[in-house]
Amino acid sequence: MTLRKRLPYDRSMAAQHPLRPLPTDPPALHMRAMDNLRYIRDTMERATSFTAVPGWGLVGLGCSALIATPLAAAQLTPQRWLAVWLAEAGIALVVALVAMSRKARRVGVPVFSRPGRRFALSLSPPMIVGLLLTITLARAGLIHFLPGVWLLLFGAGVMNGGAFSVRVVPVLGLCFMLVGSIALLGPQAAGNWCLAAGFGGLDILFGLIIARRYGG
Repeated sequence: MTLRKRLPYDRSMAAQHPLRPLPTDPPALHMRAMDNLRYIRDTMERATSFTAVPGWGLVGLGCSALIATPLAAAQLTPQRWLAVWLAEAGIALVVALVAMSRKARRVGVPVFSRPGRRFALSLSPPMIVGLLLTITLARAGLIHFLPGVWLLLFGAGVMNGGAFSVRVVPVLGLCFMLVGSIALLGPQAAGNWCLAAGFGGLDILFGLIIARRYGG
C-alpha cells in the first residue's frame, strides 16, 4: 500500500500571486446599464399604453363646451337646455374620433390596437350608463341632476381607460369626478357652470399638457 505524496505548499507563489477581489464595474458602465434599463422600461410602457389620446382634440372639445355653456344657460326650459348639451355631445364625439384617428396615424399606433381596444372597453360602460340615466332622468323631470351624473360617469370612464393610456389621463378622470361631486351635491344653478369647468376648463388644461408631453 503506497501513500500518496502531498505536494509541498509553496508560500512564495502565494505571496507573489495573492488573491484579488474582482474589479467593480466602472461608473460609466453602470450609468450605461441604467440608461438601457430605463429605455427598455419606457419601450415596454409605450407598447402597452394607448398613446393616441389627442391633446389638441381635447383642447377643441373644451372650446366647444365653453361655447355651449352660455347658449345652454340662455334657454328658457330644461328641455331646451338638455337639447343644447346633447348637440354639444354629438359634436364632441365627432371631434374626438377625428382627432384620435389623426394622432394615431401620426404616431404610428393603430386606434384598434390591443391597448386601444382596452381603452375603449374600459371607457364604454360608464358612457352607456350615462346615456340610459340621461333618458331616465329626463323622463322623470330630473334634468338638474344630469350635470353631476355626466361629469361623474365621464370621469369614471376616463379613469378606467387611463389605466391603459398615458399617466396624466387617470388624473384627468379624477378631476372630472371631483367637479361632478360638486355639481351633484351643490346648488342646482351650479350644474351648468360645472359642465363648463369640466368639459371646458379641464379638457383644455389637460389637452395642452398631453399635446406638449405626448406629441400632440
